[in-house]
Amino acid sequence: MKTCLILIDAQESFRQRPYFTATDLPAYLEAQNALIDGCLTQGIPMVRIFHVDGPQTPDNPFAQESGHVKALAELHHFEPAATFYKHRHSALVGTGLDVWLTQHGITRLIVSGIRTEQCCETTTRHASDLDWTVDFCLDATLTWDMQQLDGSTLSAADIKSRTATVLKDRFASICSPAQALARATQVSA
Repeated sequence: MKTCLILIDAQESFRQRPYFTATDLPAYLEAQNALIDGCLTQGIPMVRIFHVDGPQTPDNPFAQESGHVKALAELHHFEPAATFYKHRHSALVGTGLDVWLTQHGITRLIVSGIRTEQCCETTTRHASDLDWTVDFCLDATLTWDMQQLDGSTLSAADIKSRTATVLKDRFASICSPAQALARATQVSA
C-alpha cells in the first residue's frame, strides 16, 4: 500500500475565531510536526488542504483575500505533493483530491489537522466509504471546547475521545504519529 499524509485545515484562519485558544496548541504542533518530519524522512507524500468559505472579503479569515488561508506559522516547512482548497467539511468533496490520490496509487491515508470532529472526522468517514485505509492520528488533530444544547461545555478532550470512539475499527485505525509512520513503512516494504 502506498501512503499519503493528508494535512487538513492547519491554517492561520482559526487564530481569528473567538473560540481559538492556545491551550492544546503545543501538544498538537508537536504531534503534527512529528508526522511532517517522519513523512519527510520516509519520503511519504504530503497533501495540504485549506478550507475556504464564506464571503471572499478581507474581513473573512477563511477567504483567501484575508491573508489567513496559509499554514500555521509553527508547522515545519515542507513542499506539499499537492494543495487543495475545499468548501465543504470533507476534503474529498469537489476538490479533486480523490482523483489525485487514485492517480498516484495511494491506498492508505494518514489524516491529521483541524478540527478533530469536523473536517478530519468527516474526511476520514468519506475516505473509508471510498475504500481507502485510514490511519487517524488523534494527537495530530486539534479542536476546541464546544457548548452543548443544554448550555454546558463539552471539552476538547471529550470531543476527541468521542471522535476516536466512533471512528475506531469502523472507519479508521486510531494511531499515534509514530504508529502511523511505522504502519506506512510496513505496508511500503
